[in-house]
Amino acid sequence: MQIDIVSVFPEYFDVLNLSLFGKAQSKGLVSVHAHNLRDWTHDVHHSVDDTPVGGGAGMVMKPEVWAECLDDLLGLEPREMNADGESDSNSNSGAGIPDGADATATTSAAAGESPSNGTGDAEHQPASDSASADTVPDSDSQAPTHNLDTVLIFPNPSAPLFTQRDATELSHAKRLVFGCGRYEGYDARIPAYYRAQGVDVREYSIGDYVLNGGEVAVSVMLEAITRLLPGFMGNPESIVEESYTGSEALLEHRQYTRPAVWRGMGVPDVLLSGDHGKVNRFRRDEALARTDAIRPDLIEQLDCAQLSKADRKTLMALGWEVSAEHPRRLNRE
Repeated sequence: MQIDIVSVFPEYFDVLNLSLFGKAQSKGLVSVHAHNLRDWTHDVHHSVDDTPVGGGAGMVMKPEVWAECLDDLLGLEPREMNADGESDSNSNSGAGIPDGADATATTSAAAGESPSNGTGDAEHQPASDSASADTVPDSDSQAPTHNLDTVLIFPNPSAPLFTQRDATELSHAKRLVFGCGRYEGYDARIPAYYRAQGVDVREYSIGDYVLNGGEVAVSVMLEAITRLLPGFMGNPESIVEESYTGSEALLEHRQYTRPAVWRGMGVPDVLLSGDHGKVNRFRRDEALARTDAIRPDLIEQLDCAQLSKADRKTLMALGWEVSAEHPRRLNRE
């Protein structure tokens, strides 16, 4: 996988040379290039931002600098847009950008006002800037899933929430290009323009909070995506039963190691029994119980037809009705 990252602080990504990510680069599984956005400026101060149109606090990253950078990285020619926000030419150019790619997706409503997730001064950010999973569309609808040659990604706290499903999908891409916003964010026309050129553009939030820059958010997404690449993890089985993983996603059960008793605290007896069937059931029940307590919304997404008799019994004991298509929480006194 080829990874390009655009930032005003490219040295931030030196951390990717460490640990498993560094080993993956050494093995040729991933190739990472961090680019300094200021290299595409032409003024003496290397300015990448300007004041917001309409007034307001902070500065917004300029579209012309981003466009020169992204045109170079994506191999695209500059194009003028018509009054309808569409390219005057129907043809697409550039390596990795196929003809017929979906160019109709709309940009995040606040992309020009709020920073990419983790971009901008928190003092200038209203609480509504952090996107909630309850108030934004499903990230799966942002872009087509049939083509994953090149995907352009902008972190943005006002965008759909980045999930394990997104990480899994993006792990199949040949190339990922990340744009790290700063200040009050990037001009909203940037993602809209590249969508109109047929580029698969995604905008994601990593949580309901605002950071100083998109670099942290990009690092989080890269960790989640690349660890799913074949050969990245030393033991591929370690990712099979993790939280949020699979079509029937639950929070993972708790983990223990030796010694069996530590400072007077012992591990659950069943884990020492040697009975793998009982161990698996114990872990499954604990995963259901933890998910019920912390993320009941994940329980509600389970397919009752896929639940085992033991799963149904556990959920009923936890206060769920499991006779319909999906579990339904019963009223608790």
